[in-house]
Amino acid sequence: MTLPEILQTPLTVPVVASPMFIASGPRLVSAQCQAGVIGSFPALNARPASQLSDWLDEITESNAAYAAADPDAVVAPFAVNQIVHRSNDRLEEDLATIVEHRVPIVITSLGARQDVNDAVHSYGGIVLHDVVNNTFARKAVERGADGLIAVAAGAGGHAGTLSPFALVQEIREWFDGPLLLSGAIAHGRSILAALAAGADFAYIGSAFLATDEANVVDDYKDMVVASAADDIVYSSTFTGVHGNYLRGSIEKHGFDPADLPKPTSGPDPLNGGLGEVKAWRDVWGSGQGIGSVSSRTTVAETVDRLAAEYRAAREGLLDRVGVAV
Repeated sequence: MTLPEILQTPLTVPVVASPMFIASGPRLVSAQCQAGVIGSFPALNARPASQLSDWLDEITESNAAYAAADPDAVVAPFAVNQIVHRSNDRLEEDLATIVEHRVPIVITSLGARQDVNDAVHSYGGIVLHDVVNNTFARKAVERGADGLIAVAAGAGGHAGTLSPFALVQEIREWFDGPLLLSGAIAHGRSILAALAAGADFAYIGSAFLATDEANVVDDYKDMVVASAADDIVYSSTFTGVHGNYLRGSIEKHGFDPADLPKPTSGPDPLNGGLGEVKAWRDVWGSGQGIGSVSSRTTVAETVDRLAAEYRAAREGLLDRVGVAV
């Protein structure tokens, strides 16, 4: 299947930057797009809801100005993430703003709804839905999603448990549309592996947490740089939905990562926590790939690193096995 036109935009490297709670805002997304990868943010990061329209204008105008100043620059489109879960009482309001601004790509999470997809399709936008298994993938496509994001083991935030190779293979048995792969991808070799496994793009979040443009505190950025895969804890304690978090941020608030309590209420992926300790704000999400993040950088420097590693991996594979990729 040919990719939708918006996903055929030339990119510096085949990457879609995933939307991250708190961390992703206009500054980060604009920098990602202007570095040549598709940037994204959760609509809920714009608070109050009236700020969403301003953010969309800011990103659109910044990207247009950048492209006008350098007509040869690679400027990627952007996406907005909608949490389709009953805990999101802003869904309808935010969706109306997205339709008004004709956002080209909408990423849906934690629920697939035909009416949401229809609203995006009404102006020519596309919907990519994130899934953790093949069953959810089929439901998403049945309800009108244009593409899928396979959220495999090791991804930051709310993540699945399946091997990326198993998940992508099962989806590709029946789906030939746009497919993104998420899960511990923070190096150019991993981007190449995602494409070799059958994905069209790598879906990367945690590699951008330590950038200057990420809207998180310095301690969070420093902890990402200092941590590795062994420092990631997979737990449902904080939101009622399993996710990956930085061990240091859990210990900082007095919890034993090896003996976490059970969730105290039903799933609340947006506002969950234990007492005064809140998910995302206090307990920080991160994926297992952060061992590849060795310093704090800018978005442009991170994308340049990923692109150089990706090219080297392609060339190295050709040298080793004599197969063009």
